[in-house]
Parts: sequence; structure tokens; C-alpha cells
Amino acid sequence: MKILLLGKNGQVGWELQRALQPLGEVVTLDRNMSSEGFSGNVADFAAISDVFDKINPDIVVNATAYTAVDKAESDQQQAQLINAQAVKHLASECKKHHALLIHYSTDYVFSGDGITPWNEDDQTSPVNYYGLTKREGELALEQSNVRFLNFRTCWVYAARGNNFIKTMLKLAQAKEELSIIHDQVGVPTGAALIADVTAQAIRYYTLQSETEKQNLHGHYHLAPKGETTWHDYAQFVFAHARHTGQVLALNKVNPIETSAYPTPAKRPLNSRLNTNKLEQNFKLHLPHWQQGVTQVLEELLT
Repeated sequence: MKILLLGKNGQVGWELQRALQPLGEVVTLDRNMSSEGFSGNVADFAAISDVFDKINPDIVVNATAYTAVDKAESDQQQAQLINAQAVKHLASECKKHHALLIHYSTDYVFSGDGITPWNEDDQTSPVNYYGLTKREGELALEQSNVRFLNFRTCWVYAARGNNFIKTMLKLAQAKEELSIIHDQVGVPTGAALIADVTAQAIRYYTLQSETEKQNLHGHYHLAPKGETTWHDYAQFVFAHARHTGQVLALNKVNPIETSAYPTPAKRPLNSRLNTNKLEQNFKLHLPHWQQGVTQVLEELLT
């Protein structure tokens, strides 16, 4: 089995480089030219088509995305190119080469209303341009008739790259007081978990009959168990840092509402995801969110 991984150096892509290795021959690309002369720049459609023709993958894992949520409001053309048009082109190439396409999306395709965890077939209604482009990418998958697994996730973090955990640790060492949003609810999701679940899902999929494979295609929600707010998530990070002997300047954390912290892009208040379909269809167990966060904290703090 030959697997093509695009976006190898992002938070999820980096973990996928590790997780996919036992499944088959893995070709990993980013937007730069590889030593073999391949470019994984998904915005360069001709280069991507060339990669497909020469590699002829069985499975394509697309870990590329435009993820700068606020910047997307003013950089709409680029966000739309990467999150929607490039996905449509990948779907077309996968269909042409009879490849399975693995893609990643976000809870931002939903409105963020209410308190109920979102199901895969709930009505989508993005509240910002980033979410809109991610939903357009999903629609491209649906309309292409390509074989696909699309994993919607939320609040992604990793030991590598910039994220909420690193930002909070840095601020807590420099500031005595912080104000952190407490009315957005979601689940911190580790890139390592996303990569491991992806590998497990691919393995399970490849062992099924053609009929069973057809029943597995579609959208899935991928997140750990439990829920938290940004405020409580931060407090968990601070408590663990202190427990490991870190000296923090911080002595006060104020919970604030989203309305008190305006951003260019509106944020959904409810990022809860119902993961029952993923667990049942692929016979998986998902851990509680604290487990992955603790592991990354141990890596960052030791």
C-alpha cells in the first residue's frame, strides 16, 4: 500500500509522519520541492497532478490547511484556495486514481449555538470565513463522489508548533494577571491522537470488504472525551506547570466573556463534538482530554 501525506510539517502532519509508517510505503511532502523532485504545494494544481501521476497512491492524507482564523477574514482568496479549491482538486485526482482521500476539518463548520455536542449530520452554519472555506472543502468532497474520510476536530495542540498551551505557559511566566475566555466550550485535541486515530481508521478500512468500505465513507467527529473552557484549560496547564516545579509570575486568572475580547473573526461558543459514530464504526476508544494535554506538558516542561 502506498500512502501520500501532504502537509508533513504541520502539527498534525508531523505526527502523521510517525503514525502512518507501519501501514505501508509513505511518501511525505510539504510545499517545498522534495529531493525526488516532488512538490506538495496544494495550491499548485499542475505540480499536485504530476505527483499523483508519478506516485499513484492508494491513500492520500491531506494535512494541509489555511488555519489562521482571524487572518482569513482579510486574506479570503488564499484561505479559499487552500481550504476549498485545492481540496476539490485533490478529490478529483483521488477519484481519477481510485485513491481514498483522508481530510481534516473543524467544528467551525457549525454555528456554535446551544450546548449539545454536534453530530456529523447536523446543519452546518459557519460564523466566520475560515469556517466557511472549510465547509466549502467538505462540500467539494461530497460532490466529487470520491471515496473519503473527513475528520472534524477542534482545539488542536501539539508539542511542536504554536498553540494555546505554549502561549499560556509563556504568559504565565511573564504576567501576574491574565484574563481568559470562559464561555467557549470545547475539547483540546492532540495532534498525536488525531494521527493515531487516522492510522487506526486506515488500518480498519483496508481490512473491510468493498461493501463495508462504502459504509465507512463520510464525515467523522474526532476529539477526546470530556469538555472544558479556555479558562479551565489554562488553569489545568498552570496547575500542572507548578506541580512540576515551574516558577510562574501569575497570581490571578480572570474569567471573561467572548464579547469582552473582540477578534476579527467571530468564534463559536459551542465546539462540543459527538464522537459516537467514529468510535462505533472504527471500533475505537477515545481517551479523556487531560491525558494528551498532560503528555505534551511533560514533554514541554522536562
